[in-house]
Amino acid sequence: MNKQNLRRQLLQQRQQLTKLVWREKSQQLCQQLIQMPLFQSAQTVLSYSSIRQEPDLHSLFTLNKQWGLSRCINQDLIWHLWQPQMPLQKGAYGILEPTADAPLIDPHSVDLILVPALACDRRGYRLGYGGGYYDRLLAQPIWAKIPTIGIIFDFGYFSELPADPWDIPLSGACTEFSAFWFKERT
Repeated sequence: MNKQNLRRQLLQQRQQLTKLVWREKSQQLCQQLIQMPLFQSAQTVLSYSSIRQEPDLHSLFTLNKQWGLSRCINQDLIWHLWQPQMPLQKGAYGILEPTADAPLIDPHSVDLILVPALACDRRGYRLGYGGGYYDRLLAQPIWAKIPTIGIIFDFGYFSELPADPWDIPLSGACTEFSAFWFKERT
């Protein structure tokens, strides 16, 4: 199956989750993530604002960590420090983003990136929405060294996904049932 058809199928499957099931799966996923040693030791974590019934990580934002959320500017993700008391505004694609005046994050201070995905495979390749934002980010040497965890529901875990030469594999993935590593963390 090609990426476009798989993307459509997975989006539909995720949209068919009832709100109750979506919340339960999201909370179970957060519990799995909290148990990961790398997450426990991370001080600065980059995350995302959930859209289209992506796993919702908002319950994690109360944990004692420095959080970062991105803004989509042209073809890039620009990362800002963010805490729950700080405002968000709708940005590109209707995603809630920090305001432009929120402090920028120094990539050297980032310990972990939580990457939204529709699917991940056993090699670490992910299927996103097709914009290439995370692949462009992770292709940059300064970001490539930071461990990445794909955040997916279990039905989005595959043995193999179609991958293009520009796709950057993730370090690991987390579902509502388990968390695992695909490659050594740097």
